[in-house]
This record gives sequence, C-alpha cells and structure tokens, in this order.
Amino acid sequence: MNTYTRTMTEGSEFRRIILFTLPLLLGNLFQQFYNIVDSVIVGQVLGKNALAAVGATGSITYLCYTLCIGISLGTGILIAQHFGAGNSDQVKRLIANSAYVVAVFGIILTALSVTFAPDLLRLLETPDTIFDEAVGYMRIACAGTVAVAAYNWINAVMRSLGNSSIPLIFLIVASVINVGLDLLFVLGFGMGVGGAALATIIAQGVSALGCIVFAFLKFPQFRMNRSHACPDGKVMKNCISKGVPIALQNAFISISMIYLQRTANTFGDTVIATYTATMRVEQLIQQPFISLSTAVSTFTGQNLGAGMLDRCIRGYRKSMIAMAGFSVFMLGVFMLCSGAIVGFFVSDPDVIAIGDTALKLSSCFYLFLGTIHVTRGLLNGAGDVGYAMVNGFVEVIGRIGFATVLAGIPEIGCWAVWATSGLTWFITGVMSVIRYKGGRWKTHGIRN
Repeated sequence: MNTYTRTMTEGSEFRRIILFTLPLLLGNLFQQFYNIVDSVIVGQVLGKNALAAVGATGSITYLCYTLCIGISLGTGILIAQHFGAGNSDQVKRLIANSAYVVAVFGIILTALSVTFAPDLLRLLETPDTIFDEAVGYMRIACAGTVAVAAYNWINAVMRSLGNSSIPLIFLIVASVINVGLDLLFVLGFGMGVGGAALATIIAQGVSALGCIVFAFLKFPQFRMNRSHACPDGKVMKNCISKGVPIALQNAFISISMIYLQRTANTFGDTVIATYTATMRVEQLIQQPFISLSTAVSTFTGQNLGAGMLDRCIRGYRKSMIAMAGFSVFMLGVFMLCSGAIVGFFVSDPDVIAIGDTALKLSSCFYLFLGTIHVTRGLLNGAGDVGYAMVNGFVEVIGRIGFATVLAGIPEIGCWAVWATSGLTWFITGVMSVIRYKGGRWKTHGIRN
C-alpha cells in the first residue's frame, strides 16, 4: 500500500472514520473560512446592502458548484469500491475519464451562469437596491466554476483512495492567499464585492492546481498508460450514471434554497442580510456533519467493495452516536450565544436581533440535519444513488411547500424562512432513516 493511500477495511470502525473525518473537518472549516472572510469584510467594510448582494447570489452559485461536485462524488463512489476490491486498473480508468466529464460540465455551467446572471437574479426578485452589485458578484463567482469543479474532483479522488490529509495542506495555503487577496482587492484596490469573489476563486484555483500536481507526482493511481487515459465511453457512462443522481439531488436542494432565498428577498434588505449572516453560521456548523458524511461514504464504499457488509453497519451506527452528541452540544451553544455570533458578521442591531432568534429556532432541528448527512453518506457510499434524487425532491417539496404556507401567515412573517429549513430537515431525516432500514443499499456493491 502506498503511503499516500489508506485502506479503511481493517481496524476499529470508529477510529478509522474519525481519523478520516478530522482532516476533512479542518479542510471544510478552512473552506468556510473563505466565506466568513468574504462576509466579514463585505459586511463590516462595505455595509449591509453589500452583504445582502452577496447573499442574494448564494443559492445560484451553490447550484452551479454542486452540479459539478455531484459528478465528482459519483466517481468517488466507484473509485472507493474498486479500490477496496483491489481493482487498480479500473481505478486508473475512472480517474482519467472522470476528469474529462467534470471538465466538460464545468465549462458548460460557467458559460451558462455568467451569461444568464441578470435573468436568474431577476427571477429571484432581487431588490433594485442591491441588483447591480449582486450581478457583478455572481458573474465573477460563477466564472470560477471550473476551478471549483477541479478542486472538488481531485478531493473526491483522494478521499476515495483513503487520503483526506493532502487536500487539507493545500487548502490551508489557499486560505492564507484568500485572506490576503480579500484585503488587497476590497480594502486596497476598492473593488467592492467583486473583489471578494475574485479572491475566493483565485484561492480555490491555487488549491486545485496544487493538489492535482501533487497527485501526479506521488499517487501510483495517477501513473497511467495510454489504455488508462484513453477516453472510454463505458467508464464515462458509469461516472455519469453514479454522479448525475447526486448532482440532481444537489440541484433539487439548490432549487429549494433558491426559492427560500426568494422568500427571504420579499421581506426586504434587513431580512436578506440576516439570512445571509445566519446561512454563513449554519454552513460552518454543518461542516462536522458534512465531514462525517464524507468519511462514512468512503468507509462504506471501500468496505462494501471488499464484501464487508457488517463492518459498514457498525461504522454507520457509531457515526450516528457521534453526530447526536455534537447536535445536542450545538443546541446549547446557540441557546446561549446566538446573538453574539451574528454580531460577528454585521453590526446592524436589527439584523442581530432577528438573527439571534433565527439561530435558536434552527438549532432545534440539528439532530435531523445530522441524520440526513450521515445516512446520506452511507447510502451514497454503497452506490444507492437512486435515492439521492428522491431525497433532493423531498427537500424541494418541503422548502417550497413550507415557505409558501408559512410566509403567507402574518403572525409568522419572516420567521417562515428559518422554520421552513427546520421542518424540511425533519421530514428528510425521517425518510433517510426509513431508506436505510429498508436495506436496498446492501445490494448496490460492485460484487453484486
């Protein structure tokens, strides 16, 4: 076994998952650090409207990014299963052909999102007071879709091979670059919100390039002959068949978030700024869930590929216990400190007051949010990607349905924005557990 690849088919299930999770968590926190730096500099230096302009684009840029990420995750499932089964030639073919697929998706999405940015923001009913800034920010952010796609692709490949540490190193470097460029572009050059977007995509591109070069130098799976690197229609089809359902899941979730953003927009600039600040906080809080989900996915893929079903189940159960403990802990933190946390992002007293209550409301549903992530990790790792689309569709129905009904009740008003997310997490979490209990995921391994 190469020192840069690690098998998860041996040793303590919980220890393997946690040791794999920790670098992922640090990496995800640094990635969120990009967003936090953007929000703090934009909110504190450029003001409430500038922060609202950045927030108004979030759901659309997320949609562009996650479509590419879905393809990468689908490839990661296949690589993890074949790596666990010891099929090295197939692993190399998957790496090469998935790169072609991700590149094409990234280029197409970049062209579409940059071209139609004004139309998409009008569809969201973005207020005129922030429209021009929002268009500028979105066009720059979406122009970096290819860099985001490349970074997430190489991350997915490395994770599937059992390595979650190397991407962290390059991400730390990128974080330092991002902070420096933020200060230079926004404070030094006076580039406004566009400078914050440009700083982030440059940093992301540096991290992607560094990871890819390192992989070719150090990972034996990247040492390919012509047969491995030659475009293979069947392999690309397999990458797409696993990746598209996850991409569609992400797309459905993004669509539901776009609708929720549209709902927030109808309540004015103050609520938009509050929603932006609370979303930044919740994106940070979700990182342990996301990291654990990724670890469970890799763990499940490798072990199911090796035919170790019982080990998959034990790893899932232990991960659920860890997730529940973190959820209860964060509930206590937000009940005590939510106002101070929102105040870190923006100084407006109205935004802080609304955000204080909003975070307390959302934190009551974190247990269900964590359940979604951990269970989704197991199902995706097993290759049960068909449910991914169902899962995403449920989130669309939940967010659109709850937002429409709750926002129409005067006594609820703007609180509908945050209540909608909590109730959607509840129904999606319950459905995910039902899917796990049904056991269909056990039949999706490459040996079946």
